Amino acid sequence: MKSPRAFSHVDTWVFDLDNTLYPHHVNLWQQVDARIGEFVCNWLNVSPAEARDIQKDYYRRFGTTMRGMMTLHGVRADDYLAYVHKIDHSPLEPNPALGEAIAGLSGRKLILTNGSVDHVDAVLARLGLATHFDGVFDIIAAGFEPKPAPQTYRKFLEDHAVDPARAAMFEDLARNLTVPHELGMTTVLVVPDGTKEVVREDWELEGRDAAHVDHVTDDLAGFLGRLSR
Repeated sequence: MKSPRAFSHVDTWVFDLDNTLYPHHVNLWQQVDARIGEFVCNWLNVSPAEARDIQKDYYRRFGTTMRGMMTLHGVRADDYLAYVHKIDHSPLEPNPALGEAIAGLSGRKLILTNGSVDHVDAVLARLGLATHFDGVFDIIAAGFEPKPAPQTYRKFLEDHAVDPARAAMFEDLARNLTVPHELGMTTVLVVPDGTKEVVREDWELEGRDAAHVDHVTDDLAGFLGRLSR
């Protein structure tokens, strides 16, 4: 059995945003999820139940519901993003322990997200982490091709001059770590801590035993703190 990749060589730390830099149980994404359902319902003029089925089908098939709506129904990305990210960010609280742990890592820290820069800015402001990252690669920078599309990771690596063999990727979805691992990155799956209810699809919580997952943690601040020490 192959040993999981380590971190001693890492000089670039890459983080997903939602359900990674804040705990799953905050359920902030549940608000976005509900807004997506409303958008699909209104755009396609279908019932909420039909919209829910379409939303989740596109999410699994295209990586994001937005990609499916753009591809199959001519939706403009700007309209979609403006609608679905109009949420209440107040459930997020400052996380100085995570900020200290991130600051202690040697090298660059980047965000790679299927969300928008505006959403990233709002989340980081609430968490008190806005000064801890050196760059953001969002869905617009990706040309609206979401993770786990291979070309999205390649564009991210090229745009930010990242050597994948010297990078680590932190994600809450195991499927989004497949390509990073194939490219040579050390991969970390961030999972719920089990103390509070989370609103996720079953498949979103699978994969912690997958070969492309090097490490699993339910405490990102503690995990990073141990690395920085």
